[in-house]
Amino acid sequence: MGKRVLCFDFGASSGRAVIAHVENMTVQTEEVHRFKNRGVNVNGTLYWDILSLYSEIKTGLVKAHRAGGFSSVGIDTWGVDYGIIDKNGRLMSNPVQYRDKRTEGMVQVADKLVGLDRLYALTGTQIMPINTAFQLLAEKNERPYMLEYGAYILPTPDLLCYMLTGKVSAELSIASTTQLLNPLTLDWSDEAIEALGLPRRLFPKIVKPGESKGMLSEELCQELNIPQAEVIAVCGHDTQCAYYASPSSDDNPIIISCGTWSLVGTVIGKPVLTAESAELGITNEVGVNGQINLLKNITGLWLVQETKAFLETLGQEYSYAELSALAREEEGFTAFIDTDASEFSTAGNMPQRIKDYCIKTGQLPPENLGQVMRTIYLSLAMKYRLAIEQLGRLTGNHPCTINMVGGGIRDTLLCQLTADICNMDVTAGPVEATVLGNAIIQLVRNGEIKDEICKCSVVENTARELNELSLCKPQKNYDEEYKLFKNIINIER
Repeated sequence: MGKRVLCFDFGASSGRAVIAHVENMTVQTEEVHRFKNRGVNVNGTLYWDILSLYSEIKTGLVKAHRAGGFSSVGIDTWGVDYGIIDKNGRLMSNPVQYRDKRTEGMVQVADKLVGLDRLYALTGTQIMPINTAFQLLAEKNERPYMLEYGAYILPTPDLLCYMLTGKVSAELSIASTTQLLNPLTLDWSDEAIEALGLPRRLFPKIVKPGESKGMLSEELCQELNIPQAEVIAVCGHDTQCAYYASPSSDDNPIIISCGTWSLVGTVIGKPVLTAESAELGITNEVGVNGQINLLKNITGLWLVQETKAFLETLGQEYSYAELSALAREEEGFTAFIDTDASEFSTAGNMPQRIKDYCIKTGQLPPENLGQVMRTIYLSLAMKYRLAIEQLGRLTGNHPCTINMVGGGIRDTLLCQLTADICNMDVTAGPVEATVLGNAIIQLVRNGEIKDEICKCSVVENTARELNELSLCKPQKNYDEEYKLFKNIINIER
């Protein structure tokens, strides 16, 4: 057996620790620890419980050691959030969650300071209130002492790596979610940082995927009674880990990372920083080897998750499979929403919000839960088609296949609707793309995977062995419904 690596994969609702190694040109994985991750509301501010998450990492390290050990560790998380450490290396505050309301009005503040067109031209990042840049403007407004006395701003995966190693750095892919990275130089944008009035000293050196983040500290290893191991900079942004583990059946396929958010994108040679891409809300993220992934962020299965969560408050328990089955039963029902509309961005009564949106836009509202679910699935696939068309306009590339990866592909209805509505073949798999990408970056670093050709073979072999690689071909034409959907979106805009 070759070297074993330990992958920590954090999502907005859960996290897990997974051991991985290469065997017969496939990645074999073993989940050793799983835990919940939820925001904590304290006096009107929504925080991440970062110390609890660090405690779960410790538990994962111990369990992984007992399960046979590991040679390196990699951490990926969601984007945009961060912690600030002071000059003594202490965390100054629990990180605030991106769904907190503190960034309201900060986009407008940035527009006055630098101009949104200029900010996009400098960073290539979609203007979204949740972005790190706007969160830091909120810090400057509400807690200026955080910036005055802080020593470093560390994106979430880098903060967790710092807790493990005591070493400070920022990984490239997660830095590209901040709206403060120059995608041409692959370094912080001094102009953007200065224009927003942020202290340049707060931004640490950037390391690339595959480089070292340091060793597990001696103190930590003594506490847990585990041997030292290297912490590797995997793609700190989980989306980029998932993209790296996408099996390519086309020279330049569309890749959809499908989870709480849906990231629809394609790999290109250099960033697109035009006024048109800014207007379309397209973002340039940096992945492995400095490649640019041109992406559209779309609110994804958050709508399904929040519908399920709301029903649970009413004492109604549904599995995701049951909700999908209800949607299948309503095949004849048609109504559409803009999944990115502001009324769907926070937790609450999602079924009622969907009904209200349909009424507001002159549509027949869903009358039962199956119709609500059908509306969500149809609308998501319609948003995918719209994003694919926009990417095609910007790049001139028109792929004929879609690779869907991530946990959302367990829902075969969504995969089939995507094939039908986009009129493209959909290759679905692997499900655990994020963990697989995390593992492969480490396995390339330690020589278990030799080169890019070997990596592609390993990804495809792994997905096939897990029976996670399936093909959906278009079965129904939705062109007329798509015209209606675009009309409804235009009405809303």
